[in-house]
Amino acid sequence: MSREPDRVTRRAVLRGAAVAGATALVRPAVGLARAGSPAGVFSHYVGTVSAGETRPIAAPGVFSLVGVQWRTPTGARIELRTRRAPGAPWGPWVSAAVRGHDGDGSAEAGAGAGAARADEFGEPIWTGPAAEVQLRSAGVVEGVRLHFVAPPSGAATGLQARAAQGLALAQPILAAGPGQPPILARSAWAHGRAPHHVPEYGTVKLAFVHHSETPNGYSAGEVPSILLSIFAYHRYVRGFFDIAYNFAIDAFGRIWEARAGGIDEAVIGAHAGGYNQESTGMVVLGSFMSVAPSQAALGALTRLLAWKLSLHGLPALGRATVEVNPSDAFYTPFAPGAHVSLPRIAGHRDGDQTSCPGDAFYARLPSIRPRVAALAGKPAHLSIVAPVPAHPPGAPVTLAGRLLDVSSGAPLAGAPLEIQQIGAQGGEATIATLSTAADGSWNYVARPSANIMLRALHRPAPAAVSDIVILAVAPALTVSVVSTSPLMVSGTVTPAGPRVTVDLYRVGAGGHRHLVSAKAFPATGGSFSGRIRHPGAGPGRYVLIARTAQSAQFAAGASAPVPVSL
Repeated sequence: MSREPDRVTRRAVLRGAAVAGATALVRPAVGLARAGSPAGVFSHYVGTVSAGETRPIAAPGVFSLVGVQWRTPTGARIELRTRRAPGAPWGPWVSAAVRGHDGDGSAEAGAGAGAARADEFGEPIWTGPAAEVQLRSAGVVEGVRLHFVAPPSGAATGLQARAAQGLALAQPILAAGPGQPPILARSAWAHGRAPHHVPEYGTVKLAFVHHSETPNGYSAGEVPSILLSIFAYHRYVRGFFDIAYNFAIDAFGRIWEARAGGIDEAVIGAHAGGYNQESTGMVVLGSFMSVAPSQAALGALTRLLAWKLSLHGLPALGRATVEVNPSDAFYTPFAPGAHVSLPRIAGHRDGDQTSCPGDAFYARLPSIRPRVAALAGKPAHLSIVAPVPAHPPGAPVTLAGRLLDVSSGAPLAGAPLEIQQIGAQGGEATIATLSTAADGSWNYVARPSANIMLRALHRPAPAAVSDIVILAVAPALTVSVVSTSPLMVSGTVTPAGPRVTVDLYRVGAGGHRHLVSAKAFPATGGSFSGRIRHPGAGPGRYVLIARTAQSAQFAAGASAPVPVSL
């Protein structure tokens, strides 16, 4: 086996900073649903469903949302309906097999994730309080399981309704495009429910438009419960970090902050398998195969798109080239890693194999795009570039970028900028202010003592934000040979850390290294020393490398290789 210390990449540092300190790793969703959860999620195994209608299926408890999981066939056509109690009227049949979301823990959850990805999951269907469900299918479907979410408690529902009426707005408010539309803060529906994982950040190259397959006709007061139920399904059944979407829009034209991490940030969602790291996702609550969203919802969507795309320096018209994430490529019609061209304002079906956002809604997108472009005006684009390799603590690191008019490419000279540090849970703090040069360029020198996330912000109209960059800091390590018989080593790590691992490699023909042993040492006060067991590989040339593991504070560190003959 051969192994060299990992190369530092911005994505690796970002993921390490996000994962370290998390209370738990994402685990297979089905196990969580079977065991129950504080969110009131439970499941019922159905097994094989024949073509046609099933008998009524009594749920293990009262529910307000249900979703279907099945094993085969891929792309099954499943519908469901529900009723409040035996003998009560059935609700309408709705499609329960719309798919195409995977993201977040799907590539990191281990063996369980592979099992979960082999199954299909439909969209969660909000039903209101119900006790029974019935399925119907166009053919035989195997391995069917129903996942339920119980209604929120009466106290929670009341608090959510009052919060919605109070219009607690998400912050910050930035004057991009036509101006920021009112966006209800996450607290208006989440009732203290936290994501499973700290936010992760990517970039925004396009916006995906979705529908939720929520039956139409819900009331304004029910919307917080709908969002909370979808959150519970996404987090506890699907294993997502949070609700999948970045924003939600209801039939009454209200815009809701959905996934946590910042409405003004490029928060990675779990809404469009294969493209989550390069997009933002907006869901209109409802089912729109045969009817279009309300005019209020379409108007809110238009204003939100104009603001969000402008804030990230993107035109509303045209197309964007994005790379298909290999871990979620099975949802797309494209090859893993393929570079594909998608509309800047895309329907979910443009990228994934799904009917979302419904035929009637999708047919409206061509008329929405020019209206968004007209509202957007003349947005600005703010770029940022930072070096990728990790630096020693306190070393100077230069960030640079430009502020340009999107339509003409002309520089915006003398424009005020803020350099902001992003907190682990989201939120920004301004740490420096500066102005752009005559050519729109800017630069800033940081001296981070630990990993930090930074962005640039142009606050006045037209407001613009850069992507977030990671300034990675790696401990400085030394290692030296005290004796070779026995093999004794010593070294230092700065800043001091709890543990250092020393790897011993045998150097073969052509200088190729083969790892033969690795031993961890406590690093008390920034120093370590100890004995390494003599390898059984025999006499020859070897190399020692001391290293530290990646953490939330630091990138992985490594010493210079030290040759030794044994």
